[in-house]
Amino acid sequence: MSQRDAKPVRAWSMTVRVPVEPVEAAMEADASDAASRTSALGVRGPLFGVAAQRREDGLRWRVTVEVTHGCPQQARDDLNSLLWFRAKDDARDRAERRALLAAVARLESERVDELTVAGTRYRVVRADEYAGLDAHGDIERPRPTDAQHGTLDWDRATSRPKIDEGLVLDPDAPVTPAQAAERLALRSLAYTGSRFPEHVRADAHRALHTHPDVLLLPATFAVVQRSDRSWTPGSALHATAHDARKTLDFSLTWWEPRNRGLIPMDAGMAADARTLTAEGADPAAAELAVYAEAADRLRAGHLDEIEVLGTVHRIGRIRRLLRWGPDGPEGPRPSDVDSHDPGPIHPALDEDGTVHFADEGADE
Repeated sequence: MSQRDAKPVRAWSMTVRVPVEPVEAAMEADASDAASRTSALGVRGPLFGVAAQRREDGLRWRVTVEVTHGCPQQARDDLNSLLWFRAKDDARDRAERRALLAAVARLESERVDELTVAGTRYRVVRADEYAGLDAHGDIERPRPTDAQHGTLDWDRATSRPKIDEGLVLDPDAPVTPAQAAERLALRSLAYTGSRFPEHVRADAHRALHTHPDVLLLPATFAVVQRSDRSWTPGSALHATAHDARKTLDFSLTWWEPRNRGLIPMDAGMAADARTLTAEGADPAAAELAVYAEAADRLRAGHLDEIEVLGTVHRIGRIRRLLRWGPDGPEGPRPSDVDSHDPGPIHPALDEDGTVHFADEGADE
């Protein structure tokens, strides 16, 4: 073990700061109200991203790949791309580019969960995705004080804020009383129950000792659906509740009509429930009108829940926790499963920064 790897044993304490600024105080009140309504937690499973640390960062790590990926290899692939483009566009000299490309080569052939390149340490990190459930098993909705970015427009071309952009993971950052209570309550969170295989449960309980503290990542938002008694995911994660609403609007007007056979899959992008209902051009216009009307209500009221043809669509407030140990954030566990093998993602790049495509030199 190197001197850098030899970490001092630290006491897992927190600095609690009572918010006095009005906005912070309102957020704290919202968090306390939500805690009082929460009867259980619904844990979906792990998410993965990448964090980076330089020597001058101390105990802090910076998120460089958002912690939203469903398996470690997806996070490794994003790190591969990040380092490849850094070699192509930002390397200061050949030596730095060679170091970056050596790291890319490893990521193309190995399941690498940690490496150091040009003075920066990169680690694939693991978080657990969960949501608060009330006494009826319903998933928590967005809170009034959840952050919004920019105007609440419905233009699909508008750029959306990125999850975890600029996020710094700092185990010593002050927390509010509600945040401290949640962190303390979640330190003992581990997978239980027969739906988790024995080796998965064993890894989860081992993590309680190797990474005894937890950090709470910023809340995310997703569309969830219920057609019987259980909730199922209906979208990817989003940085704001309104971005999830925009995804639900697209689903109601474009995807669901195609999924139900009301609009042909090969119809153009402009064909949706609104346009076809207005034109009266589809034999299923009555059912399309239901979707169009629901989407209009969603927009008019900026709703967080709407029922359409027996299915409840809700904007769920999805939370994430990351376990923390003496050497920082937890990485993938042995029981975490990859969806695919590592492999090349980008064309070959030489130490001068020239891109070489596979068909170079072939006859036209």
